[in-house]
Amino acid sequence: MNSTRNPGRVAGFWYLLLCVLGPIRLVYIPGKLFVHGNAAATASNIAAHEWLFRFGIVADLCCAVILIFLTLAFYRLFKGVDQNLAVLVVIFGGVMPALIDFVGVAQDAAALTLVRGADFLSVFDKPQRDALAMLFLRMRDHQNTAAEILWGMWLFPLAILTYKSRFLPRFLGVWLIINGIAYVVLSLTGELLPQYQNTVFLVSQPALFAEIALMLWLLIKGARPVGEPG
Repeated sequence: MNSTRNPGRVAGFWYLLLCVLGPIRLVYIPGKLFVHGNAAATASNIAAHEWLFRFGIVADLCCAVILIFLTLAFYRLFKGVDQNLAVLVVIFGGVMPALIDFVGVAQDAAALTLVRGADFLSVFDKPQRDALAMLFLRMRDHQNTAAEILWGMWLFPLAILTYKSRFLPRFLGVWLIINGIAYVVLSLTGELLPQYQNTVFLVSQPALFAEIALMLWLLIKGARPVGEPG
């Protein structure tokens, strides 16, 4: 099947790009540069690996744009199933998370400015600048925890569309619902009982692979709305 005539493969391609770039800032850079509870060491790592940190910022910008194209590809794929639900996918999965990504980029840029020690920051000594940089990074973490609500909410209309469609397997729809619930629970746990967030994350791992399964299905098998010419 030609991918240009197969909207499922187009969506799968954008999903793949998101899965490749998304973990760079969410997982790799925090693990590589951030030292929990140590603002000075974190600032020193960012200063020593500034281009890696900047690459994470660029990756986030790319992810924000990719989210828009991904959800528009889903809209094209599912608008014949239920146009209202397809619009919700674009809003909850594309527009709102993309805006949050742009805010996160501004927070990272603020942290980098503090680490570099711009002239107008000379009224702060280095420990104070390091502490402020850590504050912006912590704000970014809290933002991600809050954004998990949206990461879950957009999967609900997507799951229903997948289940109702006649061109994707229903088990993917059920799995996506569970994935969405897991993200909502993770977000609420992070806000209400943060001491249990890591435990809930580990327990929810099987549910969180639903998006990977959908992405692989779309890339390998593709999907075309019923009645659309091949």
